[in-house]
Amino acid sequence: MIKDLIKRYGIWNIVMILVVLVTIIVAETIFLMGHKLSGIFIGLWAPTILGFMNYFKPKE
Repeated sequence: MIKDLIKRYGIWNIVMILVVLVTIIVAETIFLMGHKLSGIFIGLWAPTILGFMNYFKPKE
């Protein structure tokens, strides 16, 4: 199952999606701890990473 997932999407995409999920969790944690602006700033990293993934996606 995991090998099929890696074969279908590639290891790089899976790692980047995990990085995005961790970024969202960290941003929410920081935001809820009371550091509102830092949480928002870090929360903006997730769509930026996804945007770079889309931009640098190889053309098929």
